[in-house]
Amino acid sequence: MLKPRRNDFLIPTLTVITDSIAIEVSFLFSYWLRFRTNALDFLPLTEAQPSLEGYIYGSFVVIPIWLILFQSRRMYGARRNVALVDEFFAIIKVVTLGMLVVMSAAFFYREFSYSRIVFGLLWLTTILTIFIGRAFVLWIEKKLYVRGREMRNAAIIGSNSTAERIYITLRNQPLLGYKIVGYCSDERVLESSELSGATYLGSYSEAPDVLLKERIELALVSLNLDEHPKLYKLLQQCEGLTIEFMMVPDMVEVMTGGMKVKEIEGIPFIKLKHLPITTWGRIVKRLFDILISGLLLLILSPILLIIALIIKLSSKGPILFRQARVGLNGDRFEMLKFRSMVTGADKHDEQAGLGIPDDPRQTGIGKFIRKTGLDELPQLINVFRGSMSLVGPRPERPYFVEQFKSVIPKYLDRHRVKTGITGWAQVSGLRGNTSLEERIKYDIYYIENWSLGFDIRILLKTTGAIFGKKRKVSGNKKIN
Repeated sequence: MLKPRRNDFLIPTLTVITDSIAIEVSFLFSYWLRFRTNALDFLPLTEAQPSLEGYIYGSFVVIPIWLILFQSRRMYGARRNVALVDEFFAIIKVVTLGMLVVMSAAFFYREFSYSRIVFGLLWLTTILTIFIGRAFVLWIEKKLYVRGREMRNAAIIGSNSTAERIYITLRNQPLLGYKIVGYCSDERVLESSELSGATYLGSYSEAPDVLLKERIELALVSLNLDEHPKLYKLLQQCEGLTIEFMMVPDMVEVMTGGMKVKEIEGIPFIKLKHLPITTWGRIVKRLFDILISGLLLLILSPILLIIALIIKLSSKGPILFRQARVGLNGDRFEMLKFRSMVTGADKHDEQAGLGIPDDPRQTGIGKFIRKTGLDELPQLINVFRGSMSLVGPRPERPYFVEQFKSVIPKYLDRHRVKTGITGWAQVSGLRGNTSLEERIKYDIYYIENWSLGFDIRILLKTTGAIFGKKRKVSGNKKIN
C-alpha cells in the first residue's frame, strides 16, 4: 500500500542542529569574551578564572533542556510560515525561560562556580545566534520550495469559489511549501474557472483511492452547506489513512465549533483530522521505546527465563505464543506472548468465548501469568523490534478488525499509530468486557493528543495499576 509522503523531517532537523550549534557557540563565545579578552576589564573580576571544560560540560546539559523548551512551544516544524520578527520575540521568551532553568540548576550545583556575567552574556548571545541560525534555515527552506523540493502534496476537495481561491493562493505562492496536485469534485469545473488549471482527480466517492494513489499529505476541504453529508461520508471512507484534513469553515462553524483553526495566507481552515505524530515525534517515541524496552528486557531477564523454563517443563508446545495482529497503517505483524494455554487453543476461540473466567484451555502456569499479566512481557521484544510501542491502542486480530471496522465509528483510525502494550483506554479502566465504542474514543483521544509526557503518564498509571492489583489479590487471600 502506498503511504502519504511526510516532508516534515529535513527542515525541523536542520533547525534542531542549528539551535544546538548556536547554544554551544554562545557558551564558548561568552566564556572567551569574559575570561580570555580585555573587552570586559571594566567589570570587577570577583571570581577565579574557571576551566573551559566546566562550561563545555554544562552546555551538554543545557542544550537538551533548551531544545525541549523550543519543542514545547511548537517551534520545530516545516511550513510554520512565521514572520522573522515574531520568531525573534518567541526566541527571547524561550531563551529567557531557559536561562531561569539554567541559573536555578547552577545555584544548587556547588561543585563548579559559574560566572553570573557569563550567564548574562549567554542570554544575549544565544538569542542572537539562534535567531541567525533560524533565519538561515528559513532561507534554505524557501530555496527548496522555489526549486519544488520538500513541498507538501495537497489536494482540494470541492469546486466552489472558495476552492478556486485556495488554488490561486497556493499556486501563486510556492514559498508557502504546498503543491496542489489537483481537485476532487462530482463535476469538472468550467474552463473559465481558475480551478480548471488544476488536475481533475475524480469524484468525491473516488477521493479516498485518489488521495492514497497521489500520496496526498493534506486535503483542503471547501464544500457548500448542502454538500456536508458528502464530507461526512468521505471522512468515514478515509478512516485509517494518515492524511490531514482541513476545511474552510462557514461563520457558524467558526463561532460554535471546538475544532482547531489554522490559517494559510489569510485563509482560515478547520482541522477536521490531525496528523497523529510528526516525524520528530515518531523519532522521539521510537528512541524512548528502544531505551525503556531494552532496559526492561535486561532487568527482567531472570524472570523471563524462569517463566520460559516452567512453561517448557509443565506442558507440551512452544514457549511463546505467536498470533497475527493488525498494527500501524493496517499492516499485520506477529505479536508475542508467553503461552498460557494448551497448544492449538486459539483455533477454538469462537467456541470457548473470549475472556471467560477459568478458561479450561489454560495450563497451570498459564492461569498465574494471565492473572498477573506476566504473559504480556514478551511484547517488549515486539517493542524493541519496532512492530509495537510501549503505549498505544491495543492490537486486535485481523478477523475482528474486519468485523468492527464497519460497525464501530473511527475504528480504523486506531491504526494511525503503532499499537501498544498498554494504552489510555486500559489505564482508564476500559479493558475486558467493557464498551468497545468507549475504548475507541479513548484511543482516538490519545492519538490526537500524543506527547512523550502523555506516554510517561500512562506508563506510570499502568505500573500503579499492576502493583495495586497485586496488593488487592494478596489482601483477598489474607482475608480468606
